[in-house]
Amino acid sequence: MQTRDDVFAVLRDALIELFELEPERITPAANLYTDLEIDSIDAIDLIDHIKRETGHKLAADDFRAVRTVQDVVDAVWQKIGSAP
Repeated sequence: MQTRDDVFAVLRDALIELFELEPERITPAANLYTDLEIDSIDAIDLIDHIKRETGHKLAADDFRAVRTVQDVVDAVWQKIGSAP
């Protein structure tokens, strides 16, 4: 993971793979819940997938504040930046 774009690519691929979403629906401004129809169970699967791909686990508390794809990218990027 070198850039936020890399994080976005991992997230986009996860959303496509896990939830069979069309790639064009996944934009930084897309709302996870209203635009992409992700529910709380899906969010747990997504958190788990992000951890496997990046090595950084988002806590459920981190995820409660996110609404958009960009929010998730920012949250993961913050975890990567604060890693030892």
